[in-house]
Amino acid sequence: MKITSTSCICPVLVCLCFVQRCYGTAHHSSIKGTRNQTKHIEGETEVHHRPKRGWVWNQFFVLEEHMGPDPQYVGKLHSNSDKGDGSVKYILTGEGAGTIFIIDDTTGDIHSTKSLDREQKTHYVLHAQAIDRRTNKPLEPESEFIIKVQDINDNAPKFTDGPYIVTVPEMSDMGTSVLQVTATDADDPTYGNSARVVYSILQGQPYFSVDPKTGVIRTALHNMDREAREHYSVVIQAKDMAGQVGGLSGSTTVNITLTDVNDNPPRFPQKHYQLYVPESAQVGSAVGKIKANDADTGSNADMTYSIINGDGIGIFSISTDKETREGILSLKKPLNYEKKKSYTLNIEGANTHLDFRFSHLGPFKDATMLKIIVGDVDEPPLFSMPSYVMEVYENAKIGTVVGTVLAQDPDSANSLVRYFIDYNAEDDRFFNIDANTGTIKTTKVLDREETPWYNITVAASENDNPGLLSHVTVGIRVLDVNDNPPELAREYDIVVCENSKPGQVIHTISATDKDDFANGPRFNFFLDEHLSVNPNFTLKDNEDNTASILTRRRRFSRTIQDVYYLPIMISDGGIPSLSSSSTLTIRVCACERDGRVRTCHAEAFLSSAGLSTGALIAILLCVVILLAIVVLFITLRRSKKEPLIISEEDVRENVVTYDDEGGGEEDTEAFDITALRNPSAAEELKYRRDIRPEVKLTPRHQTLATLESIDVQEFIKQRLAEADLDPSVPPYDSLQTYAYEGQRSEAGSISSLDSATTQSDQDYQYLGDWGPEFKKLAELYGEIESERTTG
Repeated sequence: MKITSTSCICPVLVCLCFVQRCYGTAHHSSIKGTRNQTKHIEGETEVHHRPKRGWVWNQFFVLEEHMGPDPQYVGKLHSNSDKGDGSVKYILTGEGAGTIFIIDDTTGDIHSTKSLDREQKTHYVLHAQAIDRRTNKPLEPESEFIIKVQDINDNAPKFTDGPYIVTVPEMSDMGTSVLQVTATDADDPTYGNSARVVYSILQGQPYFSVDPKTGVIRTALHNMDREAREHYSVVIQAKDMAGQVGGLSGSTTVNITLTDVNDNPPRFPQKHYQLYVPESAQVGSAVGKIKANDADTGSNADMTYSIINGDGIGIFSISTDKETREGILSLKKPLNYEKKKSYTLNIEGANTHLDFRFSHLGPFKDATMLKIIVGDVDEPPLFSMPSYVMEVYENAKIGTVVGTVLAQDPDSANSLVRYFIDYNAEDDRFFNIDANTGTIKTTKVLDREETPWYNITVAASENDNPGLLSHVTVGIRVLDVNDNPPELAREYDIVVCENSKPGQVIHTISATDKDDFANGPRFNFFLDEHLSVNPNFTLKDNEDNTASILTRRRRFSRTIQDVYYLPIMISDGGIPSLSSSSTLTIRVCACERDGRVRTCHAEAFLSSAGLSTGALIAILLCVVILLAIVVLFITLRRSKKEPLIISEEDVRENVVTYDDEGGGEEDTEAFDITALRNPSAAEELKYRRDIRPEVKLTPRHQTLATLESIDVQEFIKQRLAEADLDPSVPPYDSLQTYAYEGQRSEAGSISSLDSATTQSDQDYQYLGDWGPEFKKLAELYGEIESERTTG
């Protein structure tokens, strides 16, 4: 099959069509390769032979944007098997088959039914097949071919990034690159000149130019001045077909702004200025402004002002306002019209950021002369001093002169001045002032200890112009006189231990004085000379404004006297000296060996009875004798054999319970707890004394009754067995207590039941080691022992 196409009419494809028509079969065979076997249709056996190729395919072309009334002819499919009798049927499949591309199944002619756009789709891939109409068997293998959409110049160049905004420094050299613009063309760049773009400038000459090939915009003039023109609007055109006639074009706008450089020095509009400043202007206040102009902007216009010379260089100062770029003139010292009526200043303004490329344009600074005229103003009176300090003694008489202030009219008129004190509404008026002379006097008696310092404000005004006032501060210090005697610094709680020694310091006291230092310390401490010598305490002046209280005898007793009073005298160092008397209270307390206070209260049984030491010893001896009799009696009773039923006269320590629910006194059971407290004195097992059992004890019971020297745990078990196994015991509840501390106690028992084994003559020194609870008992027995040894 052969393929023909109308594309051969294109001059470019003449050679290709010639080769296709003349050598198509050979070319196809060279592409596909020579096959030595073919596949028989419908499964017939394969026959190896060299077939003749007649099915030739190639690339078709179709012009885009076809607008004709008839479908556009694309090409023709043809097979060598086609004899022209219509027995061969051509079938077209693939992209656009049946919709965009149709084929005449008899002739094999292919047409395009729609206008195509290469910019949307550049080519279509299709498949062609030739079959026998009668048998529907393929006459040729299916072949793939491409229909390529051929480009026409239907798209104009476009600037996708426009419009552009760009800057370039002023005074740039000619040819300085500003910006490169790029236009894109959607046409095929590989076919013809449809996408070949050239650039040209439509607006912006002669200031800027553009490179036709690259689109680079450059400056076209020397020394473009921003101060002359700042903004430029440049229009750039891009044209395809290499700029030939008939090509399509697009344009964009480039907005170019010249940025500032420091190419202009500051300039004062005038060479001479004049400024009026009243003499009443306050020091530190701004009195005027001055400004130099600079055609530049931003930091290139920043400048500083300075006073370079003039007779007012020490009176005035100048600073720069960063926002307004003005020079602010301020007053450094007060003006006085009567002394100097005018000043001259030479002021300079200079740029702070210099560009040395433009130094040839001259110095970037300028100077001007400023004349300042001082205006005469009626000024308030002027005090001779900015403030006054005066002194006066306390307790001075009313009307005492404190001091004098002086004010004068600074103007040439020299008007008379009047004075008065500027009081607040809540102030107490302790002073007044003479309106003509300015003399200040007291109106009340002053007390330094109450108010040591006064601050008042004195005002002065002219008689001719009372509205003009001036003020001055007057500080009045109240001087001290010795009018307060010294006194104890605080109330002292002084304690003396019972076991104190002679000459022992028991406390240190100090004094205070409301007067000033000169009339206060140094303090002198001493006892009242008019009183007899104190036998118990004395006072020692430490000569450092303190005094020590010392004891004069050994040992004090709370039982005899628990409080002492010591009158003392204190004098200050003022002239004349003042003194005062005070009384110290000293309490007697019991103390530990290290001096710590244990108690300061006497025991109740001692203090209430008021017993002497001899009476106390007699009482203690009686107690000891009674204890000995009780111990002897108990020992004798223990030596006797106790009957089975104890008589009611038997006196022992018993715990008797009376909390039974019934039975009355018959149910009362007493238990002998002597054995519990001293197991060594335990006797034979006893039955209840209120009911005599009639049954005999079993051998096991007898065994329990004959146990001797048992411990507490075993003894308790015996009692439980007796209570549980005795059938004569009626059912009732009883409370049994066992208070045995255990055998081998180092302290031993303090019960009177076994006190017969103790000795009556003992050494009571060990009581001092039993702790603070036995401290008093140890002291009492210690005194008895000492009396025995000394007696």
